[in-house]
Amino acid sequence: MSGPVDSGWTPLSRRIVAICTLINALDGMDVLIMSYVAPAMAADWTIGFEMMGLGFSAGLAGMGIGCLLVAPFADSVGRRPIVLMALMMMSAGMLGTGLASSLTLFLIARIVAGIGIGTLLASIAALTAEYAPQGRTSFAIGLFQAGYPIGAVITGLASIAAIPAFGWQATLLGAGCLSLAVLPVAWMGLPESRRFMEAGNESRSATPPVGALFIAGRWRSTLALWGATFAGFAVLYFVTSWIPRLAIEAGLAPGAALWAGTIFNLGGCVGATAIGWIAIRTPIARLIRLFLGGAAILLLLFSAPLPLALILLIAFGIGLTLQGGFSGFYGLCAELYPPETRSSGIGWAVGMGRGGAILGPALGGMLLAAKLPLWAVFLSFAVPLVLSGALAVLAARLRTG
Repeated sequence: MSGPVDSGWTPLSRRIVAICTLINALDGMDVLIMSYVAPAMAADWTIGFEMMGLGFSAGLAGMGIGCLLVAPFADSVGRRPIVLMALMMMSAGMLGTGLASSLTLFLIARIVAGIGIGTLLASIAALTAEYAPQGRTSFAIGLFQAGYPIGAVITGLASIAAIPAFGWQATLLGAGCLSLAVLPVAWMGLPESRRFMEAGNESRSATPPVGALFIAGRWRSTLALWGATFAGFAVLYFVTSWIPRLAIEAGLAPGAALWAGTIFNLGGCVGATAIGWIAIRTPIARLIRLFLGGAAILLLLFSAPLPLALILLIAFGIGLTLQGGFSGFYGLCAELYPPETRSSGIGWAVGMGRGGAILGPALGGMLLAAKLPLWAVFLSFAVPLVLSGALAVLAARLRTG
């Protein structure tokens, strides 16, 4: 990072980071609520592991579309209108999942919600990076990324009570109403990008500047970053989507397994904030490699027969290292790309990562359905984590070179 370390937080920067963190919490809510409603939905509609894997992946496919095809327009038409449009799509899709009467309609609604979420993440991450105080970009993005596990934790606690009391579809409707309630907050509180306003109409491209990600020697670091996000997202979304079931396979009772998911995301709150704070003085790419390497080790330990307290402690550690390392990708993107192409850079990096996010839950479902030993399932996902960390460091080195 360039520039001295400065603690110059202003009311505007605090407001923007707070609203972007709130929006990111909706992503955590959306992903985790699927893992909590999945058992009740599977029993109600009589579907198995493979079809539930499609349910997880449909939303992630929509996120990939949003990241790759819609989010880059924030660099050419403005981030504020793209954010507001994406919030409306997300809310409509989430409400649609609660109203769906068949698996086909459910999958369509998941795709619509996913497009909204994927579009949102790149745009609000770029806004967070732009309005962060000088020298505090990675820390601000760490706070923003902490919204994801915070939303997941709150969702987990609410789902434990809501699903038995009201049913899985009513729980999804409640989540849709919450996302809709955030829309007026964003409308009133989020400004347009300063760089976008300063550029003027004559210098704005009519199409997203995707080609700028490959000029001036950036193509090597861009490709390395895409490989890192693909591998990292595959593992994150495998664990996030399946952790209640994985905990049951590891020997926990169903009730305790639900708490494992909540504890996993509590660890994520700590990890996302911690990596941003440490990155003030330590290169973010090295931290990504360290965090993801630790997550790979803890994944293998999670498959061992251990006492309940130790399994839950490892779940916390996996959340801290895996989600912390994952959140570092946004800070790395902010370092690799200048403000005028940052939404495109983040959108395409996260979009490529969503390809892994689609593959991860679906592959996890197939491995679990094949009755492989749990250690073999986790080993299949520990190796990509090590690769992801190595590629993140390579991306940073290529950019520097």
